[in-house]
Amino acid sequence: MNVISRIKRSSLASGAGTYILASMVNASIPLLLLPVLTRYLEPAEYGEVAVFHVWVALIGALCGLSVHGAATRKYYDYDEPDQKIGEFVSACVTLLVLSSAVFFILLLPFSGWISEAIGLTKSWLLTGVLFAFCNFLVQLRLGQWQVRKQSRRFGAFQIFMSLLNMLLSLLLVVVFALGVSGRLAGYTASVVLFGIAALLLLRRDGLLKLTWRPDLMKEALSFGVPLIPHIVGAFLLLTIDRAVISTQLGLDAAGYYMVAAQMAMVMGLMLDSINKAYVPWLYERLKRNEMDEKNFIVRLTYGYSVFLLLVAVLGFFIGGPILVFIAGENYQPAASVIGWLILAKSFHGMYYTVSSYIFFAKRTGVIAKITISTGLLNIFLLFMMTSHYGLIGAAWAMCISMLVQWLVTWRAASVLVHMPWVLRAK
Repeated sequence: MNVISRIKRSSLASGAGTYILASMVNASIPLLLLPVLTRYLEPAEYGEVAVFHVWVALIGALCGLSVHGAATRKYYDYDEPDQKIGEFVSACVTLLVLSSAVFFILLLPFSGWISEAIGLTKSWLLTGVLFAFCNFLVQLRLGQWQVRKQSRRFGAFQIFMSLLNMLLSLLLVVVFALGVSGRLAGYTASVVLFGIAALLLLRRDGLLKLTWRPDLMKEALSFGVPLIPHIVGAFLLLTIDRAVISTQLGLDAAGYYMVAAQMAMVMGLMLDSINKAYVPWLYERLKRNEMDEKNFIVRLTYGYSVFLLLVAVLGFFIGGPILVFIAGENYQPAASVIGWLILAKSFHGMYYTVSSYIFFAKRTGVIAKITISTGLLNIFLLFMMTSHYGLIGAAWAMCISMLVQWLVTWRAASVLVHMPWVLRAK
């Protein structure tokens, strides 16, 4: 049976199809919002929105200590997970409350200095903690749907949150003319409301059993804390470029880059959706440890990687004209980087296919070292290449860093989980 036939017959196809459909709808919402916002916000104002994205991405690693991923992985340790995982989820929520409270208290005395340093008002700086708190709850709820292969609920939840984000942003920016504050308020309010909904849904489904279990908290921390450098490294790879561009080239340039990054994010959402269907499917087969299935997985990985590179090539030809059509002529400088950002997303999609092995082996410390190292490489390249080549230099730095991350992660995964990466012809 060839690779394509096996994909069609497997649960991966139906799961990925649902995730991709939901992702297409989810990605189209910010695209519909983009031509409106780019005509109501100047590039410098869009740069301020980019800085808020940078801030919430950074503190998201600290509020909750990244333990929501532990609840996702813990599902596979139980024979009857629906009956037993509630106490573990509760332990994760307890850690979220404690860590967020401590972080907020520590942030207060330094908020004025940080506000001046990054160009974000103190009120939005502190609001970012609430954003990160509620986003943790959203990710926790989504993760429990993911492992149960309930892709329709997963997709619907994401879509309705994005729709609320769009409607509130349009109301506050266009109707009430609140500018940057309106955009940030719409974005934050949608996450807060759906964070509350996520908590209520966990409780309703019996996945939140309020108990005090230090042993489970310790187990969650052993998974989540080593991931903090990984999250910080991902921040350095995926988000810090906007802050560096703002510092080196100004808020206008950060705004241009933000628009190009949002266009490339459409591809990123697709790849993330495929990965959400792929991970449970992959873990089931790694647990069975059958060589025929491993050969199939490797062939699938190689074919998928070639497809991603072809998409990247296409992005260089049509990405720029599409961006200018959507965002308007004021954002023409963004067209020069969109192809490179799509190539970076392709490398990141290829990284997804190999990083899952390290998570399966529960060696989160390894993935953290790789991500923080490539994140630091990205910072070095960003400062060097942006100063010499401007906006396109930042995109080049991203591509090189993503390529290195994929290759190094692939090497580490091949050591931790044996897979037949060198295929033999049948």
